[in-house]
Amino acid sequence: MRKRIIIACLVFALLLAVFVFCCFKIEGLSGIKSAFACFGIGQLEDGDYYMAQGHISRLDYPINDRMLEHAADRFTYVYENYLKDSRTEVYFSIIPDKNYFLAAESGYQSYDYGELVSGMREKTDFMQYIDIFPLLSADDYYRTDSHWRQEKILPVADALLEAMGSEGSADGYISNALPQAFKGVYAGEIALPVKAETLYYLTSPVLDECIVTSYNTGMPQPAEMYSMEKAAGSDAYELFLSGNDALITVENPNAASDRELVIFRDSFGSSIAPLFVQSYAKIT
Repeated sequence: MRKRIIIACLVFALLLAVFVFCCFKIEGLSGIKSAFACFGIGQLEDGDYYMAQGHISRLDYPINDRMLEHAADRFTYVYENYLKDSRTEVYFSIIPDKNYFLAAESGYQSYDYGELVSGMREKTDFMQYIDIFPLLSADDYYRTDSHWRQEKILPVADALLEAMGSEGSADGYISNALPQAFKGVYAGEIALPVKAETLYYLTSPVLDECIVTSYNTGMPQPAEMYSMEKAAGSDAYELFLSGNDALITVENPNAASDRELVIFRDSFGSSIAPLFVQSYAKIT
């Protein structure tokens, strides 16, 4: 009888292993380890990554003070050398990482965002700070990626426009889905099964008429608001304004004023910039 029980347990263990491989398509030994941690002992962490509220996120603690000092130093340099004596109004905003919404509530360490904001405000007091934290939640970000979803951030775009003296408008946009499934940068970093998502991008008659130019080669070259070539690459989020092109201009021939906006952007900025076009003749 004991032999039968032992054999039955071994068979069950073998079937469980096959189930893990076949149903969850987990790759290699790291996948087995992660699956056991997640499904066997209830642990939802894999190295620097964890799962919470259906999202994959990356542990990011503590604050890197040297990086903050460097960022503040660069902003100050630009202001002192190019903007101080001009008629330019200067603003800054901080986009919270997903950890702001997920980490502490899920039992993980997260740095003090209040300290981050106050520190940057103190170091860059020549800029007006625009707070967008209350306008966001975890569901405004992709589950498998660090980035926010363009179709979810219209209220953020409107708030930023209004704070900069322009009129926001969340109307008139058409939501378009990429035909291919989207798995973000975090999906490949955690050895657990994750469902693909749909990446959406917004178009409008105003955006369709805009002239986009890239200076990535040092010379002006026609570019696209949404690059389908980049969308088909290894990181589909580079769809927005050609991803990491160093210098891009967007001109709106139908603008009601001659106002211009200059954005020092990262990939988050690339996806929100098209939502500012309606209010400016030119965005750089």
